[in-house]
Amino acid sequence: MTFGHSRDACGDDWPLVGRERELAALDAVAADVLSGRSRVVQLEGPAGVGKSVLLSSWWERNEQFRVLRARCHPLEREFAFGAVRQLFKPLLAAASEADRARLLDGTAAETLRALDDDAATEPLPEAANVTASTLRELDALVSRLSRRQPLLLAVDALQWIDQPSLRWLVHFVGRSDSHPVLIAVTTRSAEVKRLDPLFAELVRPANCHTIVVEPLDVAGVAQLVRTLWEVAEPDEAFCAACHAATGGHPLFVRALLHQAQRSGVQPTTQFRDRIPTVLLSTLAGEIAHRLCQASGEVVRLARALAFLGDRKPPELLAAYCGTGRAVVLSAAEDLRSLGLLRAGGDLRFTHPVVRDTVLGMLPPEELGAGHARAAQVSCLSGRPDEEVAAHLLAAGPVHGSWVLPVLRRAATQALRRGAPETAVTCLRAALNQPLDGAERARVLLELGTAASHYDAALAISCVTGALEELTDETARSDALGVLAYSLLMSRGSRTDLSSVDRKIAALCDRRAADSGAADRELALRMGALRSWMEFERPSVGRPAPAPVPDPDDDLADRTAGERQLLAIRAFRALRAALPAPYIAGLIERASVNLPAFSHDLFPLHYFVAQTLLYLDELDTADRLNRHLTREISGKGMELLVSSLMLYQAGLALRRGNVTEALATAQTAADQASSTGRLPYALTLDTIRIDALLAQGRIEDAERIAAVHSVAGQAEVAWERPRFLMSLAALRIAQGELRAGLSLLRECGHHCEAAGTVSPAMAPWRSRSVGAHLALGETASARALAEQELDLARRCRIPRALGVALRVSGVATSGARGLDLLAEAVQVLGPTPARLELARALGDFGAALMHRDDKRGARRALRRGLDVAVACGATVLAARLEERLHLAGGRVGRAGAAGTGVLTAGEERVCTLAAQGYSNKQIAELLVVTLRTVETHLTGAYRKLRIAGRPYLAAAMAAADTSRGGSGAAES
Repeated sequence: MTFGHSRDACGDDWPLVGRERELAALDAVAADVLSGRSRVVQLEGPAGVGKSVLLSSWWERNEQFRVLRARCHPLEREFAFGAVRQLFKPLLAAASEADRARLLDGTAAETLRALDDDAATEPLPEAANVTASTLRELDALVSRLSRRQPLLLAVDALQWIDQPSLRWLVHFVGRSDSHPVLIAVTTRSAEVKRLDPLFAELVRPANCHTIVVEPLDVAGVAQLVRTLWEVAEPDEAFCAACHAATGGHPLFVRALLHQAQRSGVQPTTQFRDRIPTVLLSTLAGEIAHRLCQASGEVVRLARALAFLGDRKPPELLAAYCGTGRAVVLSAAEDLRSLGLLRAGGDLRFTHPVVRDTVLGMLPPEELGAGHARAAQVSCLSGRPDEEVAAHLLAAGPVHGSWVLPVLRRAATQALRRGAPETAVTCLRAALNQPLDGAERARVLLELGTAASHYDAALAISCVTGALEELTDETARSDALGVLAYSLLMSRGSRTDLSSVDRKIAALCDRRAADSGAADRELALRMGALRSWMEFERPSVGRPAPAPVPDPDDDLADRTAGERQLLAIRAFRALRAALPAPYIAGLIERASVNLPAFSHDLFPLHYFVAQTLLYLDELDTADRLNRHLTREISGKGMELLVSSLMLYQAGLALRRGNVTEALATAQTAADQASSTGRLPYALTLDTIRIDALLAQGRIEDAERIAAVHSVAGQAEVAWERPRFLMSLAALRIAQGELRAGLSLLRECGHHCEAAGTVSPAMAPWRSRSVGAHLALGETASARALAEQELDLARRCRIPRALGVALRVSGVATSGARGLDLLAEAVQVLGPTPARLELARALGDFGAALMHRDDKRGARRALRRGLDVAVACGATVLAARLEERLHLAGGRVGRAGAAGTGVLTAGEERVCTLAAQGYSNKQIAELLVVTLRTVETHLTGAYRKLRIAGRPYLAAAMAAADTSRGGSGAAES
């Protein structure tokens, strides 16, 4: 048996006994890690059961690991990256300059922002979202360390960990499965865990192996008795009585045995009746009894340690106690002699139970006063602001001129480190200070800005309150930017949008006549916000601004305001069906060196992203989305992350990647079900309905559509017309042609009222054509098709033109219809609109069949079938298979094999997989979900007709080799 040694609450050394099962389980997990896999293990049990001792004893006999340790503390829950700093700061501090540079790999700034208290006080770079970089660099730091030696990250008392550190642990576990890293955490099972999705994610069974640390059995108690009394065979009845009195709880067993030995008890039968029952209350009584025997200096030091925490410098403890350093050190020796302080240089209690007992001896009013004194002493001693703020939050209301600046600085640091929840907590406490109107307004604005990262409703409430008292117009402009962004991220808000619009208009009108550069920039920004509200909430009731820019306007692209206006003009021109090259020029000027997202730039990114989507500049849009996702990852901006995931699903659907679009949208929906907070829920369900219909899953689409009531919508947002088109497609698929046409006409009314005539954004006419033809209403179908074709030729967007040509060709008989369909195929061929190309090829093949050109029909239909299969559009693929069969062609269930039928997403994933990247590494590199990677690989294996990853590289190479000669003549 292998023994480790520890110290109990009485300060004596004890062997580690009775833990063979737990040690074996840890060894098994370690074996997986040493083979190159990252793992998480949780030691769970009540306080004092020996979780930390077990873990430390285990790693002391496993020299394969480099151990980095953090011990969480209740007062440190609000320390941004507090646990991370405990893990890595000692290592980096001990490293040489050269080794430190190698570990940080030239990108130390972001990592040090989380690890270095001094770095956190530096000015924040403009528009920098530094926490995303911090998370990536922490991942890279762990990766480099683990390549040198397998790594053990030990985190004690996980239930008290700070949110940013927990977010990083989950981030690392979710993206790294190929590094020898063991994350070992201890948690108290007797405490109610926080309802925190990150906490649940880290310790869920799929990620974490949980070891429940049970109390000792009678044999374990006997081993402790044997060691303490140095007897070979203690009396079994005596050992059984000790076990019964303590329940086998190690902390209680050790306290009981220590007290029994000091009382002259021997481990024999005659002494078994003298064994008292030991529970936490009796152990606390023993600790309290020892403190009552101590001097006043010792008691004051115990209280100082209880409030300030372990490992604090003697000078700080002396300031709290109101004595000198020498007195504190002398009192520390007395505490050690009482068995309440650990041996060694650091001043810390032998067990958390000692701290709980010291604090439990105080009345509630003294607890608040103690934390208030700790806050003041810490502030005067130059301790970090977040440490001072933690005491302030624990103390309750504390007044003083120093309190407000501390709380605001702590909030700023928390935001800088990616902990908006911590910032909100600090700023809420700041509102309890005596504030004048201007100060209260500024704090409310800061609070609203922090809340906008994750809680739009709270942000709206705070910023609306701030606007009532803000007098500085620049600050009001900032507040309106945050408010507009929060409204964007809030669905179903009861905020009076008309009153918000009036505030924006009033500020805009006051500054419009001023000639200064700053005043002009403010006016441009307010104009951008008004334009956003006009698009986002048409029901606000203003007339739409003119869509075309004034040719005499010398608007440049030098400032953020000018670029915002350029993006808005581009979007308005898009809605008005102006030529695509003109729009592309505007959007290029607006998005050159597009900075990272920030509230003061809103809605620049919004209009750039929307315009790129409908211009079919999908590669550029995809790069923008990935850039923004990387920049805000880990920053705590949950609402924006959800929106970007939704945008990614929309991009996939625009490319025709039905499977990817549905998987990404489903991931977003799953996240919304756990948090209850997802902006653009209607757009999410629009994408899901379109994708499900493409796969023929009509019942699933109906269940999603039933959630949304079409009637009784008091507010008509831009999402509604798009949803109406998808709902119409569902009704038509269900055979309700008239109902579908009615919905499409309603969509047209909304679009025309909002000034949206572009068929790239609102192709309701082309979607009506098929239903009219099915009803025999040929004249109506042709009229709508001609209208859309005219608009499409005006806007010159290839997707819109190709769709319009296709429906016109279907609605037009004879050679003219065939020419239109051939032109549609030609126009759509070079575009990313793969699903529209497959539809055009199908209709072109059917038209060739009517002309009795079966050879040409087979060629078009087979090409369309391959594209439809690659898109995952099973309904269209089945229809094209049937047509191909009628044309005399051979039909394979999966279409043609080879990388030519892989979607762009599948090909990217397969290329990385063939190079040896793991699924999680691919997800991180491409900034997609793990589920998306798995879906792409599954689809690719099916299309390439291979069994799995080992055959992927060869299959792709063979397909690429043969692709150039795959155009054999049709039989």
